[in-house]
Amino acid sequence: AQRGFTAGQINGNIEGPEIIYNEELQKYYLFISYDWLQTKYNVRVGRSDSPEGPFLDYNGNDVNEAEDNIPMIIAPYKFMGHSGWQGVSHPAVFEDNGQFYIAHQGRPGVNSFYMILHVRKLFWTEDGWPVASPERFAATEQTPVLRDELAGTWEQIVMGYRVVPGYAEEQTLPDFQEAVALTLDESGTINGAGENTWTYDAPWLTLNWNNVWIDKVYVERGRDWENKKPCLVFSGLNNAGTAVWGKK
Repeated sequence: AQRGFTAGQINGNIEGPEIIYNEELQKYYLFISYDWLQTKYNVRVGRSDSPEGPFLDYNGNDVNEAEDNIPMIIAPYKFMGHSGWQGVSHPAVFEDNGQFYIAHQGRPGVNSFYMILHVRKLFWTEDGWPVASPERFAATEQTPVLRDELAGTWEQIVMGYRVVPGYAEEQTLPDFQEAVALTLDESGTINGAGENTWTYDAPWLTLNWNNVWIDKVYVERGRDWENKKPCLVFSGLNNAGTAVWGKK
């Protein structure tokens, strides 16, 4: 999976901005929609010390400039055994008792003419960026997640991005980010490869891919909407500012 964005990618379809203030972090955050509303529609974020901006992306670029800004925290995705969700943007962010949530539209991959409301928790990385839960909100009771629970097979989605050939294709190709299997070995390795390791300092799980990609993700309990049962989820950013999701 792609773990970094290619410089110079630019998309002209931008709409649905919303600015919120995080009092604890003392930052203003701009959530904005990129790409075509029925297909590749996705959520990008910038932040600022002022509600008037300038809003900067993960790489410190002004979001008013011609950049393909990151982080991209929600994009069309597909977990295993499901048709997936596309058109997942036009965000509305709100807070309830200190917990932030993001609401947005979602269109099922099997029939993208239907539009359904999604609501997800937002988590905040240690360096102050919002990331979204890979599963929709279900008021799941939160109890400590132990290290032993993490070992086993997960479904992982890395929020890559593919430039489609042209404007017409933007309206038909969702560019699903598809889940792949991820095995956290009890020994602390990943997928049985000794050069890839994981460590856990609850609630933060660190996936170290041979010291090249470092995924720092937040772990909690959630609901597996695709399979209608409880699960564990993680969400965070890697060292390139790319969002990483997982569920087990």
